[in-house]
Amino acid sequence: MHPPSQPNPNRARLLISCEDRPGVVAAVSQFAYEQGANVVDADQHTEPDDLRFFMRLEFDLPELPDRLSALERAFLPVAERFDMQWQLTRAARPKRMALLASKQDHCLQELLWLWKKGELEAQIPLVVSNHPDAREVVAPFGLPFHHLPVSKDTKAEAEASLLTLLREHQVELVVLARYMQILSADFISGFGHPIINIHHSFLPAFIGANPYAQAHDRGVKLIGATAHYVTAELDAGPIIEQDVHRVGHRDAVADLVRIGRRVERTVLSRAVAWHLEDRVLLHGNKTVVFS
Repeated sequence: MHPPSQPNPNRARLLISCEDRPGVVAAVSQFAYEQGANVVDADQHTEPDDLRFFMRLEFDLPELPDRLSALERAFLPVAERFDMQWQLTRAARPKRMALLASKQDHCLQELLWLWKKGELEAQIPLVVSNHPDAREVVAPFGLPFHHLPVSKDTKAEAEASLLTLLREHQVELVVLARYMQILSADFISGFGHPIINIHHSFLPAFIGANPYAQAHDRGVKLIGATAHYVTAELDAGPIIEQDVHRVGHRDAVADLVRIGRRVERTVLSRAVAWHLEDRVLLHGNKTVVFS
């Protein structure tokens, strides 16, 4: 099941990164012109430290679904000439996204609501939780829900079961919507596709239980959240989006929790939307985000 939408079947996105040098933009523009493409959006950026060039091109091309393979072959000489890393995708083909959650459901609710409204370009073949609580949240959206308990003794078995589910449903993106389990390096490499996580910006200053209570005790003035790609190193993957909210001495712990959850919902939904729209390009442990 996915929300009704009417995407343009002839719209494509081309993502490029390469060494910045004269002629790159001209070559890409000439290629688009020769193919009969109409460019509807273009963004570019050059990293000042290493002069790495990044570009996102969105264009319309008649009969794109039938011409996509030929288009990729035609672009190969351009890519080879400039030693490009590149990706060509159809905008009308939504990515298959799985949502993972635990007991806290604010991020899960936000993503499901945006998806239902057609504001997230994705198919959601399944939602997985290590607690049964999320079943009631997911039910109104008509999506398959899988309860997959995880304990210290069953973690490896649970990850294997989860990996099987993701492969069976051909999932291309996993979003950890406050999924309170640390994924192992073996799982991350075994999945082989992007995983996006959200956490409060207190890390690593306020680790462990009750970070908002710790922050309140220290009298913090800013709280926030960070959305990033998951890597084997805990909470150290490339950052996609961050935001903060100012708080003060009148705010109790409950206020910080409420505000923090609101920021988490916003930051995660932005990061997921940008990924689904092919707006995020990796640059080592950083990202270039054409938002």
